[in-house]
Amino acid sequence: MDRVRRFFYAASITLLSFGTVVIADIRPAVVFDIGGKFDKSFNEGVLNGAEKFRIETGIAYAEFEPTDETQREQALRGFARQGYSPILVAGFAQGPALEKVASEFPDTNFSIIDIVVDKPNVQSIIFKEHEGSFLVGMLAAMASETGKVGFVGGMDIPLLHRFACGYEQGVRYVNANAEVYQNMTGDTPAAWNDPVRGGELAKSQFDRGADVVFAAAGGTGLGVLQAAADAGKLSIGVDLNQNHLHPGSVLTSMLKRIDVAAYRVYRTFLDGTWKPGVMVLGLKEDGVGWALDDNNRALITVEMASRVEVAKASIISGGIVVHDYLADNSCTY
Repeated sequence: MDRVRRFFYAASITLLSFGTVVIADIRPAVVFDIGGKFDKSFNEGVLNGAEKFRIETGIAYAEFEPTDETQREQALRGFARQGYSPILVAGFAQGPALEKVASEFPDTNFSIIDIVVDKPNVQSIIFKEHEGSFLVGMLAAMASETGKVGFVGGMDIPLLHRFACGYEQGVRYVNANAEVYQNMTGDTPAAWNDPVRGGELAKSQFDRGADVVFAAAGGTGLGVLQAAADAGKLSIGVDLNQNHLHPGSVLTSMLKRIDVAAYRVYRTFLDGTWKPGVMVLGLKEDGVGWALDDNNRALITVEMASRVEVAKASIISGGIVVHDYLADNSCTY
């Protein structure tokens, strides 16, 4: 695999902690999802977590960026054959490939984000995206002057409807009479990397009166954010804090702490606490949230922030139940 970046380093490292010498064998690798590691969204979150680990420990990682679906299984199998472990797998779409490869290499440890793969050597990390989407939906409703807001998703899959449903519930929590427009970009992986189409969908929602649009679409979302800035409207970013991309136009970003999850995969493996099974990260675990910084502070009033934080606490305590689309494939609440 010519596109795999290989690093040469000692497989065994010595750590000094409280006077105790710990020997850890670790050869980390990561297989990104289609769209590229610099997508300013999901993949880049994975990259940031891996880079944090590399900088802190001096332990490099191997990486692969697939350009089509057939390369996923090849990359996973190639890393496993070369003795890499743990192998971090980015994205739900790689679930079927990991199902096969994890069975073939039972002594290799894998962690996958956004889907559950039930294997004894796989750690599955999933997020409660609907909880974070509820909060930014509240902000959208409070910022909207027209009572009309929008949502542009990437690939038309249940996971993206989970974002959309949580967002709509948050909007209607503030304004029961609000109109919420929804569009998905497409039904193939190309839907994650089509900013032109994302911009077109956002413009169509603006033409219908929306003045805030939430983009949950990977690289496609960059077109949504650009269209909002060009039209003098507001957008909401996703995954990473995207407020800085168009300061004063991005109302907030729905944070999905993929960077933290990726870092924890390698860190816990190094510390000897990595374990297979399912890890669920929501508001309570600080796995999702919303972004407030100097780039959007002028757009968020004290009252808006306070109301969202009260709702956040209520969701954590169980007072507000955010509907999970994946639980029954509906958007009723």
